[in-house]
Amino acid sequence: MSAAMQDPAAVTVSAPGKINVSLQVGPLRPDGYHAVASVYLALSLREEVRAARAGQPGITVRVEGGGPLRIPAHGIPLGPDNLVSRAAAALAAHAGIADPAVDLTITKRVPVAGGMGGGSADAAAALLACNLLWETGLDRAELSPLAARLGADVPFALEGGAAVGLGIGDQLSAVPAQSALHWVLVASGSGLSTPAVYGRLDALRAEAEAVGAAPAPEPAAADPRVLEALRSGNAAALAGVISNDLQPAALSLAPELESVLDRGRSLGALAGIVSGSGPTLAFLAEDAGSAARLETALRAEGHNALAVHGPVPGAAPAAGQNPNRRK
Repeated sequence: MSAAMQDPAAVTVSAPGKINVSLQVGPLRPDGYHAVASVYLALSLREEVRAARAGQPGITVRVEGGGPLRIPAHGIPLGPDNLVSRAAAALAAHAGIADPAVDLTITKRVPVAGGMGGGSADAAAALLACNLLWETGLDRAELSPLAARLGADVPFALEGGAAVGLGIGDQLSAVPAQSALHWVLVASGSGLSTPAVYGRLDALRAEAEAVGAAPAPEPAAADPRVLEALRSGNAAALAGVISNDLQPAALSLAPELESVLDRGRSLGALAGIVSGSGPTLAFLAEDAGSAARLETALRAEGHNALAVHGPVPGAAPAAGQNPNRRK
């Protein structure tokens, strides 16, 4: 792994938000989890974490808002339960650093509780930033188990690109997608709790099964049509096969999203989908120009919209930092 920085007292790393181009969700398991077959796509909307050496032992976290989607910084817990703090503590324990002393600053650009893995991106960025700051010398393969213990989406934020996630989403296999796909995100003014969305999905399924519907199957593999469309970069083909089992539950909890989905399609999107557990919406566009026009049209109607693209790389040092200090 390339590592190091112009200023050895601080290092900044960015990591991508993601959308689930396809998300199949199995029934509730006895352990409280759901098996999934997810197809992740890392997007150009990236979080940043700056790790700086502190004058005394301890891990401190602060958050700055902003970015093109105007994400607020308030309301995010800053204590030891924050994923960034947990990532630094996990790396310190793994590397045998008894009294880590680091100040961590998160620059929020990915919607909070928006179904785009922003917290997971923060954790991945913090792992890599502290790895570089403390010169622990771990490569991505060595960081990945630490990432998996922090959350199911953290390993993907570390790797980026496009991937299939099985199990609870943490069993990753890369999808060789080289061509850019263009999307327009619409952020909501409020978030949705991921556990609440999964709980609502379970309730909706129980209601359906009570009147004769078949139970949800255990997902064993991603839809091959989705994978082929990603590999080829064929937006039109992908538009016909993207799906999200969590979407009915998210729309049940936030019904106002339905009209926005309809509006995005009427303004030229090839398809629209709830991103993960929502409430962020992702609209697939034909190309970069179409995405730019859709962003403009949605913004003109008052929506918090942004054109993005993917796949993009995973966690990486910010531009301008010297990559040659340690390999």
